[in-house]
Amino acid sequence: MSIAVTKVEVASPALLEGLNSLLPQLSSSAGVLTMGDVEVMVKSDAATLFVACNGDVIVGTLTLVIFPIPTGLRGWIEDVVVDEDARGLGIGEALTRAALEEARVRGVRSLDLTSRSSREAANALYQKLGFERRETNVYRFDIES
Repeated sequence: MSIAVTKVEVASPALLEGLNSLLPQLSSSAGVLTMGDVEVMVKSDAATLFVACNGDVIVGTLTLVIFPIPTGLRGWIEDVVVDEDARGLGIGEALTRAALEEARVRGVRSLDLTSRSSREAANALYQKLGFERRETNVYRFDIES
């Protein structure tokens, strides 16, 4: 298996299909994306979408969000998912390294992410790559409720 990680520059039907095939593995509550949704993501100045492909098949994705705040340029990694049939092959690491490099190039001061404690392999990967666990409370307010 030869995996290539790329930064998405253009929305396409193949990208839409790949993202929609991975979303159920990421979240049981995620809706189906439309081409318009994908175009908004790809055109966003704040979000950079990375995909990992095995040939023409998307087997993983990661979104890097970069935003300015008074204390500096910050980044956040979101929606990391690797197809369950391709896990354990280093795809999550390759995606995360691509995001780390993009963040460095763009001058990001720090990069955060969250990961459920039940995702043992993902947590081990993030620690291996140098992410440090922070003692903090994470709160969510569901606006769509």
